[in-house]
Amino acid sequence: MLGLLRPYPSPLLSPRGLDVDFPLLAGCLALLGLGLVMITSASSEVSSVQSGNPWYFMVRHLIYLLIGLGACAVVLMVPIATWQRMGGTLLLGAFGVLVLVLVPGVGREVNGSMRWIGFGAFNVQPSEIAKVFVVAYLAGYLVRREDEVRHRWIGFIKPIVVLIPLAGLLLMEPDFGATVVMLGSAAAMLFLGGVGLLRFALLASAAVAAVVVLVQTQEYRLQRLITFTDPWADQFGSGYQLTQALIAFGRGQWLGVGLGNSVQKQFYLPEAHTDFVFSVLAEELGMVGALATLGLFAFVCVRSLYIGLWAEKAKLYFSAYVAYGLAFLWIGQFLINIGVNVGLLPTKGLTLPFLSYGGSSLVICCVSLGLLLRLDWERRRLERGESLEAPAGNSKEASHDL
Repeated sequence: MLGLLRPYPSPLLSPRGLDVDFPLLAGCLALLGLGLVMITSASSEVSSVQSGNPWYFMVRHLIYLLIGLGACAVVLMVPIATWQRMGGTLLLGAFGVLVLVLVPGVGREVNGSMRWIGFGAFNVQPSEIAKVFVVAYLAGYLVRREDEVRHRWIGFIKPIVVLIPLAGLLLMEPDFGATVVMLGSAAAMLFLGGVGLLRFALLASAAVAAVVVLVQTQEYRLQRLITFTDPWADQFGSGYQLTQALIAFGRGQWLGVGLGNSVQKQFYLPEAHTDFVFSVLAEELGMVGALATLGLFAFVCVRSLYIGLWAEKAKLYFSAYVAYGLAFLWIGQFLINIGVNVGLLPTKGLTLPFLSYGGSSLVICCVSLGLLLRLDWERRRLERGESLEAPAGNSKEASHDL
């Protein structure tokens, strides 16, 4: 395999060795390592009861992590031009997986939501895949239709027409959180792509109106909003998750109760290793650990935005928009999950990037990392005047080896 890949320039196989943006890589690896530690701690009690093995979820998370790192390495080998060329195919793929999950017998229902496609003991969450595919498609659209997007209404309306059916499919699962993250990231990309303030303001107004309608048309969403304003009014009912999360923050104080010593993870806090892993982290590592984690997340997200800015300055607009889109996917998911954990937002099932247990989310985060590292490497290589193509002589050698 390496013999086939060696002739082709990549961050993994270059004369400079591993030629990647090490600050971003180090930040993401630190989050992945912290996530593995916290999953091991937060899931130990649940694992013991459900499977008789306190390491069950840790082992599964480690498998997902290895798959994710392998996927990241593969993405590092794929030229960004390939992603740009396949934008339409990726959009169809996004529609395909979101339709497939709704097909009876194919989609798997968990906790009342049809969000997963089952493959034996593993589940795949199509919404995670679709979000990245939409970013790649929209980045290509913003490059192809730059003049329309900046100066004409039709250039602004076309992507909205594409995004509405995708949002509808997500809401049918239902997955309100993924819908908000996807549309929010798309809106940010459109704004950075040159959409005027008037059109953007209209889009924001329409989005707020849509959220109000969606909340009022579903009783459980309205109940969550009511509970969010005063969770202690029904602390053993609809406000149970939030009150237990707040108790975890209170017990952690400044320095925490110590790694592995959380009380809330012992069946008080539901989904302690998935949606509410940050609450367990705050309890065990305290306010200092929680703030350090927030700082690490902020660094990773800001670094990703800077990678997009550097690409834009180099006139690599597709790479810039992809970087912006991926960064806003992380930012949106991060803000919603943390907001839910600390009681600033209504309870919503959305994983914390890099930290929460969940195979699809973890693998897609690693794929996104690979994309960011690849596009930044291509920018730096082009700025040095180096080619991204394989040397002609090496191509023949590769064919001979094959």
